[in-house]
Amino acid sequence: LFMDLLKDNIGRLYARFLLTSFGSTLISSIYGLVDAAMVGRYHGPDGSAAMAVVSPMWNIIYSLGLLAAIGGSVLYAVARGRGETSANRYFTASVTMAGIISVLLVAVLYVFEEPLLRLFGATDSLLPLCKDYLLSLKPSVPVYVFICIFSSFLRNDSDPARATKAVLAGGIFNVFGDYFFVFTLDMGIKGAGIATAMGASVSLIVLATHFFSKKNTLRFERDRHIFSSCGRIIYNGFSSFIVDIAMGVLTILFNRSILQYLNTDALAVYGVIVSVSTFVQCCAYGVGQASQPILSQNYGANLFNRIRLLLKYNVITCAVIGVLWTALTMLLPTAFIRLFMTPTENVLLIAPGIMRVYALSFLLLPFNVYASYYCQSTLDSPGSMTVSVSRGILLSGALIIVLPLVFGGDSVWWAMPVTELLVAVFASMRMHLRLKRAQRSVQSA
Repeated sequence: LFMDLLKDNIGRLYARFLLTSFGSTLISSIYGLVDAAMVGRYHGPDGSAAMAVVSPMWNIIYSLGLLAAIGGSVLYAVARGRGETSANRYFTASVTMAGIISVLLVAVLYVFEEPLLRLFGATDSLLPLCKDYLLSLKPSVPVYVFICIFSSFLRNDSDPARATKAVLAGGIFNVFGDYFFVFTLDMGIKGAGIATAMGASVSLIVLATHFFSKKNTLRFERDRHIFSSCGRIIYNGFSSFIVDIAMGVLTILFNRSILQYLNTDALAVYGVIVSVSTFVQCCAYGVGQASQPILSQNYGANLFNRIRLLLKYNVITCAVIGVLWTALTMLLPTAFIRLFMTPTENVLLIAPGIMRVYALSFLLLPFNVYASYYCQSTLDSPGSMTVSVSRGILLSGALIIVLPLVFGGDSVWWAMPVTELLVAVFASMRMHLRLKRAQRSVQSA
């Protein structure tokens, strides 16, 4: 069905986009969750620890994919909202960037695999497991990058349902493939990597069918100023890049701090926390990705009352997500541990206290991730950058380093709750003031 993002009812538009985006992001997060659960149950705490070490690899891949995908699709949507005829130049530039990024990533992963894993916290005992998982990931990097590109542009080309179908098809394959390769074929962590790569390939094939559909308006067009277009994409998409790359940086900092002040059992618990936190963050991605096409087109058309109403719905959704995941983690910490690994007695002893402290960060995490999307969708790149860098690297990184030095190793778990609180205060003030100022400038013009 055709959707007019500038005239259709905001509530119904948001509900349709949220349903598809939510399904897409949740199912995509299942890739990592199923891998973590299967590997943890097959290899025990060492498997969960190895997945925690490998997780920054995913963050690097997806962050670079989102740099081109979100940056390009936002500019594409704003250009359509303004009635510009050359919006497809941003699609062309984004695909070109994706190809370059893919080649560079593959080269880096093959050449610097072991140094990177050591940097991410791999010990001698974990290194073989990490390398086994990466056997299938390295050659399939372009698949993950182009999934980011195509799914983002499909949502902005009024085909969000196909993006969900694509991820659903890949997710189902991944779930059953994980069990088959890990347990039936007794391949362990190596099998999990194979299943994930094959599932992602299925998703990409389904996404590509959009270009043969009647509703497709995405075209490659010659752009004499493609370098300028790429520059604008990087500038506007950098905050999305920071959001995901920051998860990798945080994981590295946490891994190293935990091994320095605590032990490998605590690292295994953190491996579970990474999986749960990724799921919560993907819920927030769903809200941001559902809102982005609507926000960007209405911003381009200066329809600020519609933006204000959508913002209200978005904040309510983020609040529900935050309360739900905080409550679940607080009430069922050992259930999450048993889901993702075969735990030892010591792991079960220390896990509840760790997870309940860290879970406090889930209250505001969805809003902060959405705030970065909101600023980006309304071309407030400095605001989006500040939110992303503060929660992803500056504040959080400083607290991860300083808290254990001052209050002891266990205080490291408070780093994220404190970070999310401080960032939420800044983000809410920034969003309110920017919207008020933009509306005033249009009225006075």
